[in-house]
Amino acid sequence: MGGVNPAGRTSGHQAFRRTVLDALPEDDQARTLLGLAAMMRLASGQEDGSWKDATGQPLDAAAIVEQTRQQVLDHTLIRRIEDPRFNDEGLPANRRASLELDTPLTFRIRRRQLPDDLPPTWQVRDLDRHTREVTVPAGNMDVMLPETRSAQVRTAGQLPSGFEPSKLYHSVHHPRGLSMAIFAASDCLGDSGLSWDQLRDRLDPDAVAVYAGNSIGQLDDEGWGGLLKSFVSGNRATSKQMPLGYSQMPADFLNAYVLGSVGGTGAALGACASFLYNLRLGVDDIQAGRRRVVMVGTADAPVTPEIIEGFRAMGALADDDSLKALDALSLLTDADYQRACRPFARNCGFTIAESSQFVMLMDDSLAMEVGAEILGSVPGVFVNADGWKRSISAPGIGNYITLGKAASLVREILGEEALRGRTFLHAHGTSTPKNRVTESHVFDMVARAYGIHDWPVVAVKAYLGHSQGSSAGDQITSALGSFAHGLLPGISTLDAVADDVHAERLVLSRETRPFTADAALINAKGFGGNNATGVLLSPAVTERLLTARHGETAVAAWQDRREATREAAADYRHRADLGQFTARYRFGEGVLEGPELTMSDEQLQIPGYARPVSLAVDNPYGRLPDADTR
Repeated sequence: MGGVNPAGRTSGHQAFRRTVLDALPEDDQARTLLGLAAMMRLASGQEDGSWKDATGQPLDAAAIVEQTRQQVLDHTLIRRIEDPRFNDEGLPANRRASLELDTPLTFRIRRRQLPDDLPPTWQVRDLDRHTREVTVPAGNMDVMLPETRSAQVRTAGQLPSGFEPSKLYHSVHHPRGLSMAIFAASDCLGDSGLSWDQLRDRLDPDAVAVYAGNSIGQLDDEGWGGLLKSFVSGNRATSKQMPLGYSQMPADFLNAYVLGSVGGTGAALGACASFLYNLRLGVDDIQAGRRRVVMVGTADAPVTPEIIEGFRAMGALADDDSLKALDALSLLTDADYQRACRPFARNCGFTIAESSQFVMLMDDSLAMEVGAEILGSVPGVFVNADGWKRSISAPGIGNYITLGKAASLVREILGEEALRGRTFLHAHGTSTPKNRVTESHVFDMVARAYGIHDWPVVAVKAYLGHSQGSSAGDQITSALGSFAHGLLPGISTLDAVADDVHAERLVLSRETRPFTADAALINAKGFGGNNATGVLLSPAVTERLLTARHGETAVAAWQDRREATREAAADYRHRADLGQFTARYRFGEGVLEGPELTMSDEQLQIPGYARPVSLAVDNPYGRLPDADTR
């Protein structure tokens, strides 16, 4: 797994450790804070174990932790939006106005700044080659007056301050989400401990797939955001904005610049459930034998004025006025912004966030063959719509089906006792009044149906915010952290469970608590009726399943091969903890257009790929009697 979100880097469970920081041993706390300080460019580590602060002064690790601790805590997770436009500068805007001119108005303007199409009553004369004088007659003139507006939403889950993924490779006007995807996929490959080139050479190139995207495309200025407002803002549209804005572009970037894959590709869009939609594509491909390795992920960067205003206008976000009213405050402090997201408590809307998460899926035989580190397994992902709806954005009934089927699958694999006592729920938990009621009712009904009492619920949006299509990726990587550390993050902003939450059979805790889990149920409820629930099995349970399927001898051989993988992964994570990131970005390498290929009726040989692409296909339809006499 790999990625980045407001809690930090995904590999090595760094981001997870940030969400359970106070429950960790002191050494793990220090390691987490030190790694985040390096990521945020507050310090830099050397291979010999020495450290320097941001000014280049040598300090030992303990002093770095002490010096940067508060800054790391204050500038990770949910917090006041750090973009100056949301604070003192104000959001740039225009206001329509009609000027009443009592006398003619004369002004000078550079020739290239004057519109081609002018009202017929305007008089224009040349002053020199570059300047024109314009006279507007008395009367009414419609204009747009520039202004700045106070932001009505000032809190979001943002990547750790100082970390800029676009600076880790030769990024040329890439939208933020795509730069995040490059980093996340690179982090995933590093965390795997495997050489991608060697892994690819073992396989038919068509045995690889990438399913990745986001929920609303790239809407910052480098993508469709800049394109759509280019006319009204007076800026020129660029040749990159249109193609780079597409929602499937994270997959395209991985194929073209990270993996060099010619296998399956695509992106399934399902609003806030998009990560699970793509995960289902990967799981289905592997279960059907179509692919052996699948990279699944999302990358969302929606902390922009326009996207925030869109969600605010529909009443979905926790804006400043709502937060003040919720706590009877006249002024919001940084501490108030940090606790804006309150799943299953008294709340007023979700908190938007940015995140990119990727996981590498393999079939079990290949994973054992290459000595892969197995963090968990996914036996199934269930997706259902809501049926008839009044409001397209309102919750509906589909989530009862997805969670019910997920619970049923866990029971079929692990049994009643494990389902009832060794599973936990990773809630969508958006922090809207509607979600706290409807999602808790789904949990309650499924718990009653399966005889579950005291079902633990985790809601990491309390720390990270809602990263739209990437939110289930945040949940999955957090659940993998729970398997590794035996801890369930508390809902840190839960002062008290709201009265309308169906909590009788749920455990909603503010405090992080120890828990040994066999499985997690990852839940997502997206706008438009996009419901999904994925089942995630722990590494311990997965190993038992592997033993049952492949035998103890094969598992022992896999464990021996895994040692080298673990060493390589540990080396990558050590360098990442020092702030030494290397994004895998191979622009223009190995480009092929067709004439270089060698093809027969059985296979296609591609230069640079160790194995040919088999052109054999399965035919489930039968063969017509005259097929050989055509």
